[in-house]
Amino acid sequence: MPEAGILLDLYRRMVLARRFDVQVTALTRQGRLATYPSGLGQEACEIAAAAALADDDWLFPTYRDSIALLARGVKAVEILSFFRGDWHSGFDPKQRRIAPQSTPLATQALHAVGFATASKMRHESVATLAFLGDGATSEGEAHEAFNFAAVWQAPTVFVVQNNGYAISVPFSKQSRARTLADKAIGYGMPGHFVDGNDVAAMYAVITDALDRARNGGGPTLIEGLTYRMEAHTNSDDPSRYRGDEEVERWRVLDPIARIESYLIREGALTEKLRAEIADAAEQLAAETRDAMNESPHLDPLELFDHVYATPRAALAEQRDYLATELESSEARHLS
Repeated sequence: MPEAGILLDLYRRMVLARRFDVQVTALTRQGRLATYPSGLGQEACEIAAAAALADDDWLFPTYRDSIALLARGVKAVEILSFFRGDWHSGFDPKQRRIAPQSTPLATQALHAVGFATASKMRHESVATLAFLGDGATSEGEAHEAFNFAAVWQAPTVFVVQNNGYAISVPFSKQSRARTLADKAIGYGMPGHFVDGNDVAAMYAVITDALDRARNGGGPTLIEGLTYRMEAHTNSDDPSRYRGDEEVERWRVLDPIARIESYLIREGALTEKLRAEIADAAEQLAAETRDAMNESPHLDPLELFDHVYATPRAALAEQRDYLATELESSEARHLS
């Protein structure tokens, strides 16, 4: 069991993350964001992973892992610029040591393995952590990433958040394996099946796996069994494939309520501290609302800036054409 100070920090991060997530979901329903995949209910997996990473380690997230980015220091407005469609990535990956959020399933797992292998060849003490969903493990890229990570003994930790559904397809229709963690045996690496709603357990297992990776022990596959309380995204209707009774069964296993009860029972979480954390969460929600109320200044010509490392003549011609159109439109507007 991690010490009380670590557990309090994990609890604080989880409370802030949930308030952020709830606020962003509300903003999406108000039409201020194009889409948002909620991580409500999965805070223990994400916050434990973000907290276990060392400063020099790299995180390779999916589209659902926004609260992990928040916990690793990315500003709310930088995270949400991605979901508002302003930029492919609103933060500096090198500054935060976080790869851009990946929408294609499992591609980030291959990136994590490649990056980790390169770091190993440079004799750097760096580990990578790749998030995947249970549905992503059905993709060929996941197999390739698991296989080559084991063959090359890459310092990579794979954290599979098994939230029960690949959009609307239940786990029972994805795999006949007892657990996804069992598949690690076939690849030749350790596999751990963990209660994904127990933040202390997730933190302990991920921390050990990252330490093992940095010290030359190779990759680890960790499956955290958790549950997605909200819809897949705002365009999804979960009532078509799961019932309210199922959701309520998981609600009583809420990861924040569980660690909160433990900390109160141990005397580590006072009412004063609890209120301070709640106030900080409300402040974060207010800052997030304010940031989304501001209209970003977007330059359409930036579309051409990061397509090729070396400019192409055809692309330059298209850019000039658009620039002329924009100038013409602005002139008509001013007249």
